[in-house]
Amino acid sequence: MTNSMRVLPPPAPRLRSRGVPIYLGVAYLGMWAAMSPLLVKGFQRESARAEIGALEQLCIAAAMFAPALAALLVVRYVERAGRIRDVLALRWPRPWGRTARSCLLALAVPAALTVAALGIAAAAGRYSFAPHWGGLGTWAVTMLFQMAISLPLFFGEELGWQGYLFPRLAGDGTGLRLVWAYVGTGAAFALWHLPTLLMGGQYPGRPWYVTVPAMVIGCVLVLPVFTWLRLRSGSVVPAVVGHTFVSTASVGTVKAFAAPQATLDPLHMGMTGWPGWIATGAFVAFLALTGRLRPAAYANAGR
Repeated sequence: MTNSMRVLPPPAPRLRSRGVPIYLGVAYLGMWAAMSPLLVKGFQRESARAEIGALEQLCIAAAMFAPALAALLVVRYVERAGRIRDVLALRWPRPWGRTARSCLLALAVPAALTVAALGIAAAAGRYSFAPHWGGLGTWAVTMLFQMAISLPLFFGEELGWQGYLFPRLAGDGTGLRLVWAYVGTGAAFALWHLPTLLMGGQYPGRPWYVTVPAMVIGCVLVLPVFTWLRLRSGSVVPAVVGHTFVSTASVGTVKAFAAPQATLDPLHMGMTGWPGWIATGAFVAFLALTGRLRPAAYANAGR
């Protein structure tokens, strides 16, 4: 693979073919184990406005470290591919000015996609804007604080999906193998959320046969955005920042700018619903048509 994907040569095919299913097995098992107290309890999230309790937060936090743990175990004990920080691109983009630009881009792009998604939803009559401009500054500071607190948890996810799985599925980074890497990683990322989907986590009040396909579509579309951030910087850090924004600030924006009494339906608003699929799909199409999703375009990234 190109140097944008890995600093070291990929492991031997035999080890790589063994490592991927072990990685997926550990990541999925870790998610189900972490969610088991809630599943046993029969927890169900009934509303998108509902706050989650301490037990729910603890289980979610534990689950988010499962992909990173799986990646670390496979790299260290199965593939023995080299230094973990190099193999999983766990490094800051250099020079430091590039780090700042990459992280700002990782905030700006999801923010623009969120605004576009809400605009589409509002135009379709599915979202009612009622912003409180007087408290906008306080809300923005609160969102940044929540993102900073959540950032380590999203390292737990992206070290697995972007640091480990995508490079393994991408192979030489060309042709149908690359398409498979984007679709396969996105689908694996989506199905990893199955326990939370069954409990109404992402789409409260919806049956599993609606939420599972919706999650697959959303993740397959947003995965290339995170991968693009990872490729152009040669680091998983911007992908972590982008994922953190999507899962915290983007969701918070939907709530903050909606009419107080309006029903929030994630399937019809924000980046998790069809308006977000349209906005994200258009941006991913732009990235693909301009060659920005090909690893070869960033051969010197991260050097």
